[in-house]
Amino acid sequence: MRLADEPCPCSSGQRYAECCMPIHEGEDAVTAEALMRSRYSAFALQLESHLMRSWHPRTRPEPPLISPGTTWQRLEVLDTVDGGADDEDGIVEFRAHGVQDGEVFVMQERSRFVRRARRWVYLDGEVH
Repeated sequence: MRLADEPCPCSSGQRYAECCMPIHEGEDAVTAEALMRSRYSAFALQLESHLMRSWHPRTRPEPPLISPGTTWQRLEVLDTVDGGADDEDGIVEFRAHGVQDGEVFVMQERSRFVRRARRWVYLDGEVH
């Protein structure tokens, strides 16, 4: 089966081709949550170029951004505040489940997103 036909890594319930793949290929995310989901999928699929492109240049760290020993398993969106098609900023809180070097972990973050040149970008986040 081709990756496009498989379930999207972001746990949306949609096929990858209908969910995060278009954003990975350059389409604008319509909402902050859609961008957050695409970033989670980029970590899962090791698409560092998308992570760099979708991170605000003021807060973006130097690569590498992807840890080779990490496998991402599931995403839960816990809360969204603003971040809609007509908003200029938004917040998405999520839990990301994964395995790193054989150890299961859960990371919870409240992420801030802003529009930059009319495109959503990740600004920063508070890890809980």
